[in-house]
Amino acid sequence: MQLKAVLYDFDGTLADTTDLIMRSYRHTMSTHLGEVPPDEEWLSGFGTPLDIQLARFARSPEEALEMLHTYQRYQRAHYDDLLHPFPGAVRAVEELAGRGVRLAIVTSRHREGTLRGMDLCGLVEHFPVIVTPEDVAQPKPHPEPVRVALERLGVSADEAVFIGDSPHDMASGRGAGTRTAAALWGPFPHDALVRESPDWFLERPEDVLRLVDGTLQK
Repeated sequence: MQLKAVLYDFDGTLADTTDLIMRSYRHTMSTHLGEVPPDEEWLSGFGTPLDIQLARFARSPEEALEMLHTYQRYQRAHYDDLLHPFPGAVRAVEELAGRGVRLAIVTSRHREGTLRGMDLCGLVEHFPVIVTPEDVAQPKPHPEPVRVALERLGVSADEAVFIGDSPHDMASGRGAGTRTAAALWGPFPHDALVRESPDWFLERPEDVLRLVDGTLQK
């Protein structure tokens, strides 16, 4: 069946936020724990909501909330300098929108930060559907966020592809019944993504146009 909709993750897929995220993580851990656990421990949680990630490191629910506030303050102060779209991502989205492809964001970033990031990237106008953790009971890697996006777009799972950079994205899309495409320009290596058996691997953001055209090989 022809693809009618493209669902995107945001961080690491449309927006290059890895440096911003890692600096925020290191600042938060240093502030509250006095030391910074290895980056790999934080990277392993990419694609899941921030409060869930922070709870893994906090020593109490109260400290987890304090960490959340510290992290968010740091990010707000550095958004403009450290958040930007991946080269070619905006052009690809504009081309998809011009072709009438239905578009949605399915992200683990909370709504306030997502909207600000999308605004900085010049993407807000192209996405009528934005699904964040506030919209679901079970965030990625559970399939609920993708299912909510499909319902709001009015398309069936077999008419859509979900593009993301993390194994959690692949699991969420597959669980919802969509086809999946792994963005290889994000922070996760090919080996981490291949274990989730995506339908396509994308080398660059513009590859989505060939995917929709049916000319991209699996």
